[in-house]
Amino acid sequence: MRDWASIGRLVGRARELSLLAEFVDTAMVDGGALLVVGEAGVGKTALLGATATHAADLGARVLRAAGVEFEAEVSFAGVHELVAPLAAELSAIPADYRRAIGVAVGLTQGPAPDQLALTNALLALLSAAAREASVLVVVDDLQWLDRASATIFGILARRLANTGIGMLGVVRTGEGSVFEEAGLGELVIGPLDDEAAATLLLEVFPELSVGEARQVLGEAQGNPLALIELPTHDGPADPGLGRTPVGRRLRLTFGRRIQALPVNTRAQLLLAALDGTGERFPAVSIDELEPAERARLIRVNPVTRGIQFRHPLTRSAVVELSTDHERRESHRQLAARYPGDSERRARHLAEAASGPDESIAQLLEDAALKTKGRGDPIGAIELLLRAAQLSPDPADHDRRAMFATYLGADVTGDLTDPRAIDPERGGQGATAAAAVAAAAYMVNSGGDIDTIHRLLLGVLRNRARPTTEWDEPLSEIVYVLQANCAFGSRAQLLDDYRTAVDGLGLEPPEIMTLVGATFLEPARSARMSLPRLDEAIAGIGGRSDHVHAVRLAIAALYVDRVAGCREALWRVVEHGRSGGAVASAIKAFTLLGFDGVLSGDWDGVRSLADEGLGFTTRHHYRLLGGFLQYSQAMVAAGRGDRRTVRVLADELVGWAAPNRIGFVLQLAAHAKAVDALGHGEFETAYQHALSICSPETVPAHKPTALWVLLDLVEAAVRAERMPEARTHVADIQQSAVAALSPRLAMITAGATGMTAPADTFRAAFDAALATPGASRWPFAHARIQLAYGERLRRAKSTPEARLQLTAALDTFDRLGAVPWADRCRAELRASGTPTAHRSAATAALLTPQEREIADLAAAGLTNKQIGERLYLSPRTVGAHLYRTFPKLGISSRAALRDALDTLPSHPRI
Repeated sequence: MRDWASIGRLVGRARELSLLAEFVDTAMVDGGALLVVGEAGVGKTALLGATATHAADLGARVLRAAGVEFEAEVSFAGVHELVAPLAAELSAIPADYRRAIGVAVGLTQGPAPDQLALTNALLALLSAAAREASVLVVVDDLQWLDRASATIFGILARRLANTGIGMLGVVRTGEGSVFEEAGLGELVIGPLDDEAAATLLLEVFPELSVGEARQVLGEAQGNPLALIELPTHDGPADPGLGRTPVGRRLRLTFGRRIQALPVNTRAQLLLAALDGTGERFPAVSIDELEPAERARLIRVNPVTRGIQFRHPLTRSAVVELSTDHERRESHRQLAARYPGDSERRARHLAEAASGPDESIAQLLEDAALKTKGRGDPIGAIELLLRAAQLSPDPADHDRRAMFATYLGADVTGDLTDPRAIDPERGGQGATAAAAVAAAAYMVNSGGDIDTIHRLLLGVLRNRARPTTEWDEPLSEIVYVLQANCAFGSRAQLLDDYRTAVDGLGLEPPEIMTLVGATFLEPARSARMSLPRLDEAIAGIGGRSDHVHAVRLAIAALYVDRVAGCREALWRVVEHGRSGGAVASAIKAFTLLGFDGVLSGDWDGVRSLADEGLGFTTRHHYRLLGGFLQYSQAMVAAGRGDRRTVRVLADELVGWAAPNRIGFVLQLAAHAKAVDALGHGEFETAYQHALSICSPETVPAHKPTALWVLLDLVEAAVRAERMPEARTHVADIQQSAVAALSPRLAMITAGATGMTAPADTFRAAFDAALATPGASRWPFAHARIQLAYGERLRRAKSTPEARLQLTAALDTFDRLGAVPWADRCRAELRASGTPTAHRSAATAALLTPQEREIADLAAAGLTNKQIGERLYLSPRTVGAHLYRTFPKLGISSRAALRDALDTLPSHPRI
């Protein structure tokens, strides 16, 4: 292995260099991806360079791409940078792959490739390169990579196993990227320790006195860039900066150097910063750049004369110090260097504009069409919305805004010419209708939350001025906006929503009010709306409106009243099965799935989820399909099927993270928390639950927390975090969520019992179990009984403990909740009560027909063959096996024979 000390002088980074070397050595054989995370100036790029040098020394080919802060909106810029050096390898891949890459980077005309096709094409291209030598892909500054490229790279990173291709991504802490939450390994780069920081400082500045060195070390806080740059600033330190963050100190340091430059030099630096391509503006004399080089702000390539900023903070400081007029003038000059129809020219002219301008709006519209044709509809939407903003004529504004919605939704097929839309059909009504259709499609297909949010808010605000009554189109806009806010699950989205709706000055329809109160922010707003909700649910049977039934069930979801809507929801499902309201049917499937998880109908959940996923796949409702996958994952978590939980949760995170769908990320975390709880990994369970129940235990903008409260407190108690557990319980009590439903009342009292002192825990547990209708939520009810029994046994109240533990065990066995049943049995044995072996108990739970079907399946017969022998349909056979597997504690057909062999004797096939 290479001596890393010889690659430059990276002081204090032996551990990080060793880990990166190990990653490269492994990836060059097996493939893989790693994310390097750290604060600005901590040395990520230097470590990346050292890693690339090591890979090259091993004979690997190193390919680079990087995000640039002021180029993040140019579609597929990162993909273009990656494939540019691979022109020779393009001829070695299939023509369809060449076409997909060519269309994406704008070199070829053709149908827009979808993400999977483009990812496959890139993987084929990299694999072709890897035939000659291993390949390492290095992507710096992921937080500024264009969204289209970042999404593709994120998918690609998860598919590099066994390829001989490695990928290293680098992202600044807290900036966010597609790669975060994607399940990749991470290497966090922290500050240098005190000894290493002192060594680096004195190597670079040996002339510093002890006092000066001590001051710099204190200011730099172990940040290598700060250690190198802070001692070079002119003038004495500002005593008012004592607590200023390191990044801000560095920007101030760079700012002083920039302000000291000649005017012409600053102007050229601004052009370079806003251009982002690394090319020197043609009119610049190299002499004008020398002051910036001497100030250690940039490097100039002596051959190409291209400009490279020494650090992204330098680029940011150049832009921050410029005036609005200077930036517009720079964008105007930059636009002139690009072809008349290029996306970059259009974007620069848009930034240069100080008011509406039809010529620029038309350029943006044309660029949007090309961007859409390259497979980036989100980028096209952004361009068209900007074009609408710059349109002087209201008709053109409405036409472009409407077309943006159609592009985002793709509801009209391959609509490639906006002039095909009759302007006479434009105006606010058409724009609003198109926005509803487009946004609803984007929401349900798992589109980008923030893009949808901006689109709908824009339409809502435009309607606010002339609107005098709350009409149907307005209701649809608000409903989709409500759904998007819920799925984004961020406080700012809700704040924007409330401001926009309040700005209408109108009284919303009852259903809108109920959804806003009980679905969006139940912990804060639901209580006063419960009587009206109960009244509406009581009358649901008298209405045949499927949309109304679904929306009422949505309002009932977090306050545990879906049971009152079940009959209506099943009618909606039947209507969808017969070819009716498919979208409503899919939503009904998801609501029934959520309800089934809580109410303990786990076999029913598995059946309806399978059927519902067939609908979501056929009709491209990815988001709602994710909700059904969550229901599957929760049943698997309760029954101890770890592999299924991991596969489903990872899939949810993989597509929800890049689109910032916080609700789905919370669902995945919930399933992981329950899975970890069942397997005794209590600290892991606590961290997953805490990721939902934060920044407060019951955050108003995260109603999912109402499903997680019991998991959070139980995990904290079992992880020996009693102070945290008691704080959570106090927060739950303070929030008064117990008043929202009997389930939440039971959980509040049960959580209180888990954390109460020895003289009061009985009263709390008794109150929980005495909650009216508590047994309607059997899994939570049995877990409270288990916790109660455990405390009673430890308090030497053995007979009482046995009573609670036996009742809990019966429920767990009925649900097939194997991990919790095993824990119950262990507690009962510790109390001196013999328990039947699980196999004997399981045998009693199997019906004669289930046992017969299981025996035949274990003998190797297919569902069709079993059905023919027993005169049953294959679907009925499958349903019996679905119920049998969890009772046997298995998850696959292959495990049947071994599981049946442990049961009492029974005639075998």
